[in-house]
Amino acid sequence: EQENKNRLRGLDAQKANISAGKAVARILRTSLGPKGMDKMLQSPDGDVIISNDGATILEQMDVDNQIAKLMVELSRSQDYEIGDGTTGVVVLAGSLLEQAERLLERGIHPIRIAEGYEMASRIAVENLEKIANKFVFGETILEPLIQTCMTTLSSKIVNRCKRSLAEIAVKAVLAVADLERKDVNLDLIKVEGKVGGKLEDTELVYGIIVDKDMSHPQMPKQIEDAKIAILTCPFEPPKPKTKHKVDIDTVEKFQTLRKQEQKYFDDMVQQCKDVGATLVICQWGFDDEANHLLMHRNLPAVRWVGGVELELIAIATGGRIVPRFQELTAEKLGKAGIVREKAFGTTKDRMLYIEHCANSRAVTIFIRGGNKMIIEETKRSIHDALCVARNLIRNNSIVYGGGSAEIACSIAVEAAADKYPGVEQYAIRAFGDALESIPMALAENSGLQPIETLSADNNPHFGIDCNDVGTNDMREQNVFETLIGKQQQILLATQVVKMILKIDDVISPSEY
Repeated sequence: EQENKNRLRGLDAQKANISAGKAVARILRTSLGPKGMDKMLQSPDGDVIISNDGATILEQMDVDNQIAKLMVELSRSQDYEIGDGTTGVVVLAGSLLEQAERLLERGIHPIRIAEGYEMASRIAVENLEKIANKFVFGETILEPLIQTCMTTLSSKIVNRCKRSLAEIAVKAVLAVADLERKDVNLDLIKVEGKVGGKLEDTELVYGIIVDKDMSHPQMPKQIEDAKIAILTCPFEPPKPKTKHKVDIDTVEKFQTLRKQEQKYFDDMVQQCKDVGATLVICQWGFDDEANHLLMHRNLPAVRWVGGVELELIAIATGGRIVPRFQELTAEKLGKAGIVREKAFGTTKDRMLYIEHCANSRAVTIFIRGGNKMIIEETKRSIHDALCVARNLIRNNSIVYGGGSAEIACSIAVEAAADKYPGVEQYAIRAFGDALESIPMALAENSGLQPIETLSADNNPHFGIDCNDVGTNDMREQNVFETLIGKQQQILLATQVVKMILKIDDVISPSEY
């Protein structure tokens, strides 16, 4: 077999690379837009994921081809930077590759195609700035933000509750946003999910939800004005690190050992009580005896709370994480207006709500859903909506969705192509044609006639009426997208396509 392996060079290599990129784009093309289909992905160990989020689909796909991996990286970088538009960016890149293939067959050099694409992408990005509108919003005027988040959610499984989920996402982002610095720390928004209930039961909690309950069933289920000790030290006697053996041969020795242990616990509990703690949250467990003592000394406790959750609790309640009992002081306690345990449905599932915290800049979005897959997909959808709201706070310019921005850019690029005398003008025209692939895909996925639908007049607000409302004006339909998201899509797709076009020699590892 090794002797028969040959290198791909020149045009053959470029065509092979282009077909690999197109194959990935073809998979995602059908999941674009509000009427787009979902993909079901099965992992090697049998887990099933149902999603139409481009980045998630490509992340889970087992891709061997190196060029296809570049497309995966492309959607990932759009996801990291913008959070939304991960499907669109791959579809656009695939269409650019398709157009490039035609130009290569006509004998145009790949470098000239790449340069033409670069010029065209600059024209498109400048045109986006011209057709963009500024949005005015504030802590009381939320509607523009909500409308933009609803556009993002309308292409997801959760689109029947898009209004309520968009409101939750916007309120969550504004709760943690620093509007003066135009900055949002999304790490302060925790997204939790629990199977059961329905999507409409999803709620925003101004505080933290921990998937734990009180360590003893008889501890109080609700604590008001809680002062919380956040510990990373265990509630148990110290264990010698070396291999040890204690010989107990009389009852007296056993009694002494037991008293010593009990004194140890008493001291620990007393230290917590002395600084005024009314709730202990501990990273480690404690045995039944400690649990019993805590219950008797009226000190409610929660055990086995993970490190990330501890940090969020500390941020929200303004407390400090204490590594040793000796360092516990009253200043290090976190404060919360109410800590309550809430049970769900007929099951024994309970969760701990820590609300009305001293520092309300940490919030939790609590998702309910019929099964695990719905909850996971809702988490991904909410993430996209949060990112869109964050981008609007950073830069409040929007363009209209439904493919209208791409159509407007395509017309602008076509018009500008005549000004370039060289071979590049073919590539610039091809770029304009490629931009039409997004509205074409939206029309196809909605079951419309793509050519008829696209030949509307030259208006930057006219897009594809996917939901069959009866108007193509995206302003009336309230379909918005962020300007930086759209610009990033065009720039990233162009960069990756240029890179793929410049590869003319594929060497397999066996030939090194």
